[in-house]
Amino acid sequence: MLRFNENNEVIQNEEYKAILVGLQINEDIRYSMEELEGLAEAAGVEVIGTMTQSLERANSATFIGKGKVEELAEMCRNMEADTVIFNDELSGMQLRNIEEAVGIRIIDRTILILDIFASRAVSREGKLQVELAQLQYRMPRLLGFGKSLSRLGGGIGTRGPGEKKLETDRRHIQRRMDDIKAEIVEIKGNRNVQRAKREKAELPIVALVGYTNAGKSAIMNRLLEGVDRQDKVVLEKDMLFATLDTAQRSIKLDTNYEFILIDTVGFVSKLPHSLVNAFKATLEEVMYADLLLHVVDASYEANEFHIDVTNKVLKEIGAGNKERVLVFNKTDLLENDALPTTDEEYICISAKRGDNFDQVIDVIKKKLFSDRIIAKLLIPYDRGDVSSYLCEKAKVISMEYVESGTAFEVELTTADYSRLKEYDTF
Repeated sequence: MLRFNENNEVIQNEEYKAILVGLQINEDIRYSMEELEGLAEAAGVEVIGTMTQSLERANSATFIGKGKVEELAEMCRNMEADTVIFNDELSGMQLRNIEEAVGIRIIDRTILILDIFASRAVSREGKLQVELAQLQYRMPRLLGFGKSLSRLGGGIGTRGPGEKKLETDRRHIQRRMDDIKAEIVEIKGNRNVQRAKREKAELPIVALVGYTNAGKSAIMNRLLEGVDRQDKVVLEKDMLFATLDTAQRSIKLDTNYEFILIDTVGFVSKLPHSLVNAFKATLEEVMYADLLLHVVDASYEANEFHIDVTNKVLKEIGAGNKERVLVFNKTDLLENDALPTTDEEYICISAKRGDNFDQVIDVIKKKLFSDRIIAKLLIPYDRGDVSSYLCEKAKVISMEYVESGTAFEVELTTADYSRLKEYDTF
């Protein structure tokens, strides 16, 4: 675990030992607790124990019951834990009360995820989005925060703006949030210009979405290698939230079809609302996609849980009704070649071995280019409006000026071809 000083400088590597705490209210939390352990490990924390409790509703003062808090304090002392991580978002008052009772650092799931995002953000936009989410999380908790906020350079949850003395000036925080929002809007404007260029070229968009660490970046790299664009590969790593920034790459198939492939940030259950809002500028690329490839880790026993999490986030950002195809990745890790069972359209692949990527290409062609045809058109010189339309809206394969007009070989939609078939030379 990295530790930072007030100037955001790394001062040492530090190990943390944590106990995970989950509250079960009318739902099975086994998978989210398992996920929390993975998040803790991604943050460089050693998990040494777990505690769960079933209640009808959370305790407003301490989240878990008073007796459980006492049991937690004793558990921490006996196991020499220095951190407790709760599986849900806590209020400032709950953080303060539990910390006073237990005597060690208390953080919640939101702080943990924000910490991971802060350590992984690379681009200017990514860093701004994470800082905005951290400030939005802390703003309503200034009065309730105890040691969790006032400690400087103290590890998890203090990365990025966490090192600043946020509680000293609420107006300073608000000004900083306004500045970040303005800068994100400016970056969003640049992205809108890029999107307008894509729309003008009528390039369809395919977005890779799915649970974190399902293999989206690996799939993008395999597709790039298949079209000899190895110089454009993106970072891929076997860890949660290895990449946060949206990557866009142009893919041109052997049939001359071309599309934009987008790799998005991975999803996770109980993704902090502040983080979803902060990353909406990035995630909105999904809303403009013509096809979603929903990547699922086929080797994970409860991948239905991952599918539900992704569907929930897609719905929250307004992309729940987009056409999608399930892509079960990591089939090389399946035991006994056990394939998933679902009524939805799906493909089984292995990005590691490159299995069945021809099926990925086939489904993209089917979904995006089934209405495209290649035509040879001869446009008279007095119909410059038609020639201009083809140059602007169609995929021009070749163009030649001949005696009777302009000879085009173009890729058209069936709708365009029906309007222009009188110029077909065959």
